[in-house]
Amino acid sequence: MEILGATLRICVEDLESSVAFYERLAGAPAQRFERGGVSVAAVGCFLLMSGPERELEILRKVSATIAVQDVDEAAAILNASGAHVVAGPVATPAGRNLIAMHPDGAIFEYADRRTTT
Repeated sequence: MEILGATLRICVEDLESSVAFYERLAGAPAQRFERGGVSVAAVGCFLLMSGPERELEILRKVSATIAVQDVDEAAAILNASGAHVVAGPVATPAGRNLIAMHPDGAIFEYADRRTTT
């Protein structure tokens, strides 16, 4: 599995003021979407999330998002290496993802840009 990059996940209280800061920091405009009651803004390598505390509590458990070419390949390698896929793969607005717990207990999201047909 080739890892293409990583996105840092940040839960924020005020998305608007946070987006302005990270847009200046990254030198790029935010891409925005909603997911499960959470407002999300992707800015460069940062993924800002704001919403109900009960939703953010779950999202805080995921350390980072790892970009891969193919989530199915990632799932196979993770499972064969002793990780546990706890959710997915599932389709998202930007492709597919899964959530995996590594043998050391760290939790990561793996995402690709493939769409389901």
